[in-house]
Amino acid sequence: MLYHFLYPLHSVFSGFNVFRYITLRSIGGAVTAFLIVLVLGPLFIRMMRRLQIGQVIRDDGPETHLAKRGVPTMGGVLILFAITMATVLWARLDNPLVWLGLFVTLFYGGIGFVDDYRKIKKQNSKGLSAKGKLVLQVIGGSVVGLFIFLHPDFDGHLSIPFLKNFQPDLGWFYVIFAVIVIVGASNAVNLTDGLDGLAAGPTIVTAAVYLVFSYLAGHVVLAEYLQLPYVAGSGELAIFCGAIFGGCLGFLWFNAFPAQMFMGDVGSLALGGALGSIAIIIKQEFLLAIVGGIFVMEALSVIMQVGYFKMTHGKRIFLMAPFHHHFEKKGWHEPKIVVRFWIVTIILGLFAVATLKLR
Repeated sequence: MLYHFLYPLHSVFSGFNVFRYITLRSIGGAVTAFLIVLVLGPLFIRMMRRLQIGQVIRDDGPETHLAKRGVPTMGGVLILFAITMATVLWARLDNPLVWLGLFVTLFYGGIGFVDDYRKIKKQNSKGLSAKGKLVLQVIGGSVVGLFIFLHPDFDGHLSIPFLKNFQPDLGWFYVIFAVIVIVGASNAVNLTDGLDGLAAGPTIVTAAVYLVFSYLAGHVVLAEYLQLPYVAGSGELAIFCGAIFGGCLGFLWFNAFPAQMFMGDVGSLALGGALGSIAIIIKQEFLLAIVGGIFVMEALSVIMQVGYFKMTHGKRIFLMAPFHHHFEKKGWHEPKIVVRFWIVTIILGLFAVATLKLR
């Protein structure tokens, strides 16, 4: 919005020319989202307490989590508000890729909102049915896949780090692939959201990495030099990534141990869907498995646990899944688990950026 109002004035005052730069607007989006959450956070927490909207704890979870019962939840609503406002304020509103990213984020946020509402209303950890939630997630992911597929500049080739000469063309199957990536990312972040600050930290790092890649993918000269797929207009997604970064950073202020509020499914499903959609749009799908390695590990731990449990009629690989609960059962304190997972994510983020030259 600021671009459309202020940049045209650069002919009157040259200082307004700065609003054409994606780098400045990305920083602006990040700072704006951060301040929105930081300022509105205390008010949101008081409102949730007054409405008695508190965290519902699963019955089979670690005993230490019982202390979290009743802590204000659905903080994802605040994150999504900050992301939306910051993106609309700083991004170019004539860019359809920006609106596509916002659509997926808010659509998945809506799914999470209904899920959270049902949990709070019934006062148990069961919200939407797994089947119902999956159907809705597939619908949201299909919108992105079809949009990309029907775009005049559609390219079904995959970009795989380290293998610059291996770019398989998926053709129409790319729509299904997009759904798998987005739905998988959404559920992976949702599974990771189990400890104070655990989901927010890796999301911040992942958003920062994709901010860099979005900017590069939308710059025709830099994309060609670095052998990245060029996606016209994708540079504006850097502002969207900046807003995710800032919104989650502000949320972490209140979500750090001991948490004053939780994001709920309205936040985790939306943030995962947002990251997955960005990965699809800028053609960096496999990069998400690298920088989002913690998310992948958490999701795989659940799949492995459930599969092994069924095959062996009751035996388990981990003491408890998702993976972070395994360490809790081993006696690790919650802050230690969270900070160590952050450290791993930062290393993975640096490795993901390094793939720019390892092609």
